[in-house]
Amino acid sequence: MKTIGIIGAGSMGGAIARGLLESGFVRPAELAVCDPRAEALQALQAAWPAVTCVTSADALCELAGTVILAVKPHLVPEVIAQCGDSLAGRAVISIAAGITVARLHELLDPLNCRILRVMPNTPALVGEGMTALCSETTLTADELDHARGIFDALGKTVLLPERVFDGVIAVSGSSPAYVYMLIEAMADAAVREGIPWKDACRMAAQSVLGSALMVLSTGEHPAKLRNDVCSPGGTTIDAVAALEKGNFRGAVMDAMEACAEKSRSMGKR
Repeated sequence: MKTIGIIGAGSMGGAIARGLLESGFVRPAELAVCDPRAEALQALQAAWPAVTCVTSADALCELAGTVILAVKPHLVPEVIAQCGDSLAGRAVISIAAGITVARLHELLDPLNCRILRVMPNTPALVGEGMTALCSETTLTADELDHARGIFDALGKTVLLPERVFDGVIAVSGSSPAYVYMLIEAMADAAVREGIPWKDACRMAAQSVLGSALMVLSTGEHPAKLRNDVCSPGGTTIDAVAALEKGNFRGAVMDAMEACAEKSRSMGKR
């Protein structure tokens, strides 16, 4: 079956669905989305009437050859139980943070499913997502290529071992939240300097986007690019000095450590 099924139409499941449709990776008729909240499906179906929208997980599994579990981690066992035998023999992709490959095997091996753990992020909605695929997978080679194609259609992908996935969650899975905080803080400071909020927010966001593209396109170390902006005795070095006094880098690293530690603790439950 060519149909891709997504269980969960929340922020991440919705981002994957819209990203696949916007990119043209799937035709609307080849996508099915499930959520028990009918209202969560309304906007998707209004924009793409041919997408199959259902409120029952087992009904979705009857339609799809590849099933993406896009629900909160604590709901994964419940959803798999709801799917029952309708999930048997399917290729199952889990995006649930903290649900390990071993736990997926425990839940899905009785159904003879092939599994892949991935960690995407919400910029998939605008085609600039970053997704890590776990190299410990039981998908066939063709299925893995197909799965990688799904997430390549949403941005960039990387294949990594599960032992680093807590760090993956910290550096890409959760990091959009940190970046939004940075943009907000930059925009607020610009407003304090008299720039209208709408312009300030746009300028801050564009500066973050452009800086990220510089890192990706040049391959230079971020420290080198930072130094290129810092003229001797200029304004930028004073800003950098203030950030150093405020432990900016240390705060970011501490935040990521807290994120990774929470992921580790979730995986032990």
